[in-house]
Amino acid sequence: MVSTPGDSRLIRIATYVLAALALWGVLMLHLVSALLAGLLVYEVVEALTPLIRRVVPGERARPIAVGFVAIVVVGALILIVVAALGFYRRDIGDPQELWDAKLLPLFDKAHEQLPAWLTSRLPDSFGDFRERGMGWAHEHAGDLKLMGTTAARVFAHILIGLVLGAIVAISHGSGGRPARPLSFELSTRAMRLAEAFHNIIFAQLKISAINTTLAALFLLAGLPMFGIHVPLAKTLVILTFVVGLLPVVGNLISNVLITIAGLSVSLWVGVAALGFLIVVHKLEYFLNAKIVGGQIRARTWELLIAMLVFEAAFGLAGLVAAPIYYAYLKSELEAEELI
Repeated sequence: MVSTPGDSRLIRIATYVLAALALWGVLMLHLVSALLAGLLVYEVVEALTPLIRRVVPGERARPIAVGFVAIVVVGALILIVVAALGFYRRDIGDPQELWDAKLLPLFDKAHEQLPAWLTSRLPDSFGDFRERGMGWAHEHAGDLKLMGTTAARVFAHILIGLVLGAIVAISHGSGGRPARPLSFELSTRAMRLAEAFHNIIFAQLKISAINTTLAALFLLAGLPMFGIHVPLAKTLVILTFVVGLLPVVGNLISNVLITIAGLSVSLWVGVAALGFLIVVHKLEYFLNAKIVGGQIRARTWELLIAMLVFEAAFGLAGLVAAPIYYAYLKSELEAEELI
């Protein structure tokens, strides 16, 4: 049976509804991490496949690209674990030594520079520090358990998303247009979502580069002008770029790391670093809206409203997903010639 134009339009509308329900379900079921991981693997494989085809012709290039991505991901996880163990052995070591060498001088400076009503809440010795820490851990045992469970669940979602993205990337090159109208329309929805993600990622690269440049100016130029040298400054600059590829969340991670490094020098350097990074963090909202908006042909205020609404409705996950969802919505509206 040959479908009429009216039937095709009804099928397309049905797939719009299904896509909206699926994207809403991703937010409600806290599967944003899995979606982003899957889309990332798919886009990386799509970018690598043409390059590999120059050496290996045919569709064998896709499995090779997937294998390359898998090796990179596994290698990155191994490096993270090894680096974490090395950091613990080298920089943390014995907790008593950590207290005497690094934390105690920091608290001494705090007692000298901060008002008494605040310093009275700070620990005076390692025993006091440990006792307060144990008390806090006991009081918030339920919250800590929940945080650990949530972290494990997010990690599992990311792994599943990576596998699903690889499977979809391999199967994508197996044939042309699907035989059935519903399959074809659903495939079109998925391709436009992937394209929206692709546009956002390239925009995020620009944002990360700007944040890294500002961090480098602060850590490698600004503070040294006053004779202040933050430890691991170059490493922190590199980490700022890497984690900055994560929308919004990456900037928060780099802020915490740089502030901790500043506190290791002195309390006021840590405060200055925190103030500087708060300004940069607020600036990122406008950078996100300006650069990402230019990539998806959206005005700054449109994207800011989308980010604000999604954050209010779904929290941090909504804030991360907002640019991708809005880019996808714009692409569908443009395809229907509604805007």
